[in-house]
Amino acid sequence: MNADDLAAANSGTTAVRPGYAIDEVALADWLAHHVEGYAGPLTVEQFRGGQSNPTYKLITRARAYVLRRKPPGELLPGAHAMDREARVLTALGGVGFPVARVHGFCDDPGVIGTDFYVMDMVEGRVFWDATFPGVPREERPAYFDAMNATLAALHQLDPAAIGLADYGKPGNYFARQIGRWSKQYLGDALAGRNADMDALVEWLPSAIPPGEETSVVHGDFRCDNMIFHPSEPRILAVLDWELSTLGHPLADFAYHAMMYRIPPEIVPGLGGADLGALNAPSEADYVAAYCARTGRDGLPDYPFYLAFNLFRLAAIFHGIKGRVLRGTAANAQARERAEAFPQLAALARTAMMECIAGG
Repeated sequence: MNADDLAAANSGTTAVRPGYAIDEVALADWLAHHVEGYAGPLTVEQFRGGQSNPTYKLITRARAYVLRRKPPGELLPGAHAMDREARVLTALGGVGFPVARVHGFCDDPGVIGTDFYVMDMVEGRVFWDATFPGVPREERPAYFDAMNATLAALHQLDPAAIGLADYGKPGNYFARQIGRWSKQYLGDALAGRNADMDALVEWLPSAIPPGEETSVVHGDFRCDNMIFHPSEPRILAVLDWELSTLGHPLADFAYHAMMYRIPPEIVPGLGGADLGALNAPSEADYVAAYCARTGRDGLPDYPFYLAFNLFRLAAIFHGIKGRVLRGTAANAQARERAEAFPQLAALARTAMMECIAGG
C-alpha cells in the first residue's frame, strides 16, 4: 500500500464498525459527570486508524473529543492498558510536552464494556509518508528537526520529577523487552512460528551492550503518530502511547531512526528514498543532531539498537497477525500488516547478521 492509500485508509472517521459499537447513552452520562464543560447531544464516529485500540471521535455542538478503548474480545494478558496511556499523557501534559489533554479515565465495564479514556481532539496534519510530501523542499529539514527535538526533549525529562518513577522497571531494559516480545511471539501459537524470529530470539539476549540508562520512552515514535501544526513545522501532539514505559532512550531513538532502513510499504519509512532530492537529513546527520541535543559523543552500539527494534516491530506485527486470525484487529489495514510480518522478520534477521559481522 502506498502512502496516499495509507493516508486515505487511516485518515478521518467512518460509522462505527460492526463489533465495535458502544452504549452511547451510558457514555453520554459518564461524560456529563467526568468531563468538565461537556454538553450533548453526542454523536459517535470511529477513526479509520488505530492498529490495536479502537479509537472514536465524540462530537458535540461545541467541540470534539477522542475516546480510546480496549478492543472487545479475547486479549493477551497485560495488553491494551488504557490506564497507562491516560497516566503518561496526563504527566507529560503537565510539563508542557506536546500531547492531547486527558479529561478522564474509566475502568468500569458497565459503561461501554471495556476500559477507556477521553482526551482532546487535536486538529492538525498527520503525515503518513516519512518523505513529508506536500511540504516545500526548503522547509522539509525543519520537520525532521521537530521530530528529533521532540524525542530528545522526552528523553531528557526526569521520570521521578513528573510522577512517573514507577511507570516501568528501571534497568535491564533490553533483557526485559527481549523477554517480553519473545514470550509474546512464542506464546501466540495461532499466529505461528518463523525461522528468522526464532534466530533473533536466540541471539539477542547474548548481544546486549553494557551500560544502563532510563527515561520515559514512547515506544512507537513515527511521523504518523504525531499531529503537526496545520502550516508550521511544529508538533502539537504525540499520539499512541500504548507501548510507552521507562526504558533505554537509545532504544527509543533507534526505533524512530529506523525510518531510514524501512521501506514505506511496511510503515512510513525512507528506505530507498533519495534523501538529497528530498532535502532530508542523512541518517548520520540525524543521529548527530540527537546526540548534540542529549550531550552525547556518538552511539557506538547503534547497530544493535537497530537489530533489536526491527525484531520488536516484527513481534508487534506478529501480534497483529494473531489479532487478525482471532477477529479482534481494530484497523482495516491490519491484514496487510499481518501479511508484511515475514518481510519485517527477514529485515530484522539481516540487521542481526550485519551486527554480528561488524563485531
